[in-house]
Amino acid sequence: MIRDACTLSRTVLCSSRLPRKPGLLRMGVTALCLLGLMASTLPARAADGIPAAPSDASSVDNTQVQMQSTYVFQRKPGFASAYSATNSLRADAERSYTSTTTGYFGLRPWQGGEVYANVEVTQGLPASGLVGLGGFSNGEATRASSSSPKIYRQRLFLRQTVGMGNGSESLAREANQMASIVDHDRLVFTAGNFSLLDILDDNAYAKDPRLQFLNWSNMTYAAYDYAADARGFGWGAAAEWYSGDWVIRFARMTAPRDPNALAIDYAITRHYGDQIEIDHGHSLGELPGRVRLLAYRNRARLATFKDALAAGSANPDAQPALLGARTGDHIKTGIGVNLEQALSESTGVFVRAMTSDGRTETMAFTEADRSIAAGVSIRGTHWHRAQDTIGLALMQNRLSADRRDYLAAGNLSFFIGDGGLRYRPESILETYYSLALNRHLTLSIDYQHIANPAYNADRGPVHFLGVRGHLEF
Repeated sequence: MIRDACTLSRTVLCSSRLPRKPGLLRMGVTALCLLGLMASTLPARAADGIPAAPSDASSVDNTQVQMQSTYVFQRKPGFASAYSATNSLRADAERSYTSTTTGYFGLRPWQGGEVYANVEVTQGLPASGLVGLGGFSNGEATRASSSSPKIYRQRLFLRQTVGMGNGSESLAREANQMASIVDHDRLVFTAGNFSLLDILDDNAYAKDPRLQFLNWSNMTYAAYDYAADARGFGWGAAAEWYSGDWVIRFARMTAPRDPNALAIDYAITRHYGDQIEIDHGHSLGELPGRVRLLAYRNRARLATFKDALAAGSANPDAQPALLGARTGDHIKTGIGVNLEQALSESTGVFVRAMTSDGRTETMAFTEADRSIAAGVSIRGTHWHRAQDTIGLALMQNRLSADRRDYLAAGNLSFFIGDGGLRYRPESILETYYSLALNRHLTLSIDYQHIANPAYNADRGPVHFLGVRGHLEF
């Protein structure tokens, strides 16, 4: 089975023509196949990832050692472009890749307490140097920006759970979660170095670019300017209250020293991101679903687009004009809704939508002021491939009037800037098929069609064809 799957993966990759230096792609596929052969002797995994723990109390973990490795290769052909500038997606044919390998380590030092540390090695060349799109085609790209391997500590945090009764439930073993028996009603506190997306905006069908949809707009709300460094992490604290079918979450996280920078501003009482989420679980005809409402408020040293437009008019040679307009602290807010609903044991649908105020530049995520994404995920039960998954999603990202005016004047922002702008919403279609090669190794094929890249009707559409290998044990 593994030999046939690896042969299939090479066939698919070669059909799209290999890059000029195909060794990186072939090495990635070969390494994943070899690791998959070794992993085939390990215990079977749960439907959504790492092996699930039995529900008896004797299975509670006191330590964790796990790993994942993901390799993504994407290719886009050339596309029509009336003009380009510094922050434009390249109009010629392009190949890109990312490789991430993560070690997850956990320890339970006392009752209800858990300590986790993650170490990650990354390597990659993002498409067009990670500029030119609002909804980027690869959610792994922010962590892999060099053709040389880079190692860094990804997370280091403490989690404390305080039981409040009302029965118990089992938590399955997965990355940064040891198998546990916990009270259904409980308080959970998290503090340290982590990502807000570890706590907030979960979704069973669109969350993880290593297993599900690749595009950023399906990883979370594209308009969610969540506080983080350039890799998506920060220092902070979060509290979660589970009560019956309800969960309320609150978190405060550090801001980057400069927008989308790796350096962190540790003055968390002055510059920060606050968020609150209300989460309700329900059943429709005995099929589970959830509704989540999320609001955020950032305070940071940012520029408003109106100030930057004025600065750019006064000094047209200074690019980006946003740099000269960061003269003080500003507030940025947004609110969004996230719905997921199972339609059967094998099929589920989701919708995410958010609006942000759009007056200030992006602090820590991508460039979008309004976003909506909707899709369906289907497991392969009907064609006797229960561990396979097929997904289809439609996304649309929009800009505020202030941001549009700034870009139309020829200015640049962090990720986008074509030297002009004939505005239209950026619209994205994405579909993928994830093939389970064995208990721990999956191979996915992903296709994305992006109309009006970077919100510009004078460029595109763009097509991305991708192949992803993912191993975990």
